[in-house]
Amino acid sequence: MRRLYPLRWKIGFAPECGLLSRRLEAAANVRFGLPAQPVDATPAGLPTFVRTPIPGWRSRAKPCSIGAIDSHCAADRHVLSDHERRFLLTRRVGHLATADSRAIPHVLPVCFTISQGTLYITIDEKPKRVAGPALKRIRNIERNPMVAVVVDRYDEDWARLGWVMLRGRAEILRTGTEHDRAQELLRARYRQLAAMQIAERPVIAVRLERVTSWGNLSVSADETDYDGQA
Repeated sequence: MRRLYPLRWKIGFAPECGLLSRRLEAAANVRFGLPAQPVDATPAGLPTFVRTPIPGWRSRAKPCSIGAIDSHCAADRHVLSDHERRFLLTRRVGHLATADSRAIPHVLPVCFTISQGTLYITIDEKPKRVAGPALKRIRNIERNPMVAVVVDRYDEDWARLGWVMLRGRAEILRTGTEHDRAQELLRARYRQLAAMQIAERPVIAVRLERVTSWGNLSVSADETDYDGQA
């Protein structure tokens, strides 16, 4: 260890700034034809990596830990940034990850909307193997409410890759004002839901505790903003 420790500084590793991580990413970017130094997402649209805690969530990781792959120390904010929200509202599908009491994961595509720090997912009328209360996602949340939702964009032009990951505690809404409001927002966002009888179906409400985003979250002029919020 006495011989190895100085080498960490010789190659330019500074734990408090994640310098080694950024140098490794720069080399990978060159390998895949991306910009050598990622920058913040702007209308020009270049990759970035941002961790966004929500009030009440306490990070155990240092803002500039070795896991960061941003061009600067990870920025913390209390709400979704404008470009994250805009990106989410132009995406039609997210992927909900739940886990049962044995921590066995379960991931599936979902329709969603966001309002006031909560992400909503309804149980629609598409054919399913089992009835609503017996759905794996519902049973998992009742046993383990911690979930994650990833909303991403893939493009053959890798300079346009981007994703937002939302993590938090989920609960099942079956009745009430919030349940009805969530159904209204989802109907406004998806015309297919407007034709379904979902008023009495359960809604998954994810209370956001942590938001992480990466890549190019800029929205081009030909991408429609499906904003179902009032």
